[in-house]
Amino acid sequence: MMASEQKYGAGIWHFATYVDRYATDGYGPARSLIEMIDLAGEVGDLSVVDINYPFPGGETDFAAVEAALARNNLSVIGITPEIYTRKFAKGAFTNPDPGIRREAHAMITEAAGVVRRFGAKYVKLWPGQDGWDYPFQVDHGDLWRMSMDGVGQLASENPDLQFVIEYKPREPRNHMSFDSVARTLLGIEKIGLPNIGILLDFGHALYGGESPADSAQLAIDHGRLFGMDVNDNLRGWDDDMIAGSVHPIELFEFFYTLRKNKWEGVWQLDQFPFREDCVGAAKSAIGFLKHIEKALDRLDFDAMRAAQAKQDAVETLRLAREALFAG
Repeated sequence: MMASEQKYGAGIWHFATYVDRYATDGYGPARSLIEMIDLAGEVGDLSVVDINYPFPGGETDFAAVEAALARNNLSVIGITPEIYTRKFAKGAFTNPDPGIRREAHAMITEAAGVVRRFGAKYVKLWPGQDGWDYPFQVDHGDLWRMSMDGVGQLASENPDLQFVIEYKPREPRNHMSFDSVARTLLGIEKIGLPNIGILLDFGHALYGGESPADSAQLAIDHGRLFGMDVNDNLRGWDDDMIAGSVHPIELFEFFYTLRKNKWEGVWQLDQFPFREDCVGAAKSAIGFLKHIEKALDRLDFDAMRAAQAKQDAVETLRLAREALFAG
């Protein structure tokens, strides 16, 4: 893929107002979905956005959303149903209340309809409340079966759409069911449907003690890397910082792995600029991603493969550093 052809995207929450347990009224003014879309348009390099469902701020006017997307030259890549809110505190797919499980299924089914309306690519599943907090709290066999059954039912009912699972080690549950690339792949292979894949969040891989490049390769080898997000963190938490701000060399290896395997999806931001200007944070990240594109063009792939065949860390790092930092 030529660098000029690369598409960039962002979760629309990048442009939201953030709260935490200290600033419970938020960092900055409250924003409507339309305002978020207009801010995304200010970035200039974004082509697509991922939008939560139900829409943020209680927005219900699809025509207004479509008009905002059109005037900002944006399209929708995915819809993320909010199956991780307080209503689903004991899980969406794994909730002990069958009524709550049905509500989760209904919400995701509605989200699937929104994907079709926008001509988007996938329904993104982030089941953050599916898991456990204490020893003996759950029957692990039952919990895992319910996790797989919930995803499998939706994928079988909507064979025309992709369903992507965004795994994460923890938060909000102390331990999430889909907690790693390996466990998520095991679940997907067990379900056995072709329209279920992984959305690999670079920061979640870091946070889980994985090498994001290795995680990407594993997902690609199984034909299940359907999407990706980039950000950064200090490895102790899912900080969702500006991509490349802490782990530039690992981010470069991640994209090297994608280029080597001819993976040509959207490079998407999943950042939470709590105290930073959201448009500036997006531009900062995309600026570095463009630098990585140029570095990949400079990198001698044959020399890298030869050095890797010898496990020559000194030479591989020299090649990577010269390509990444020369420009």
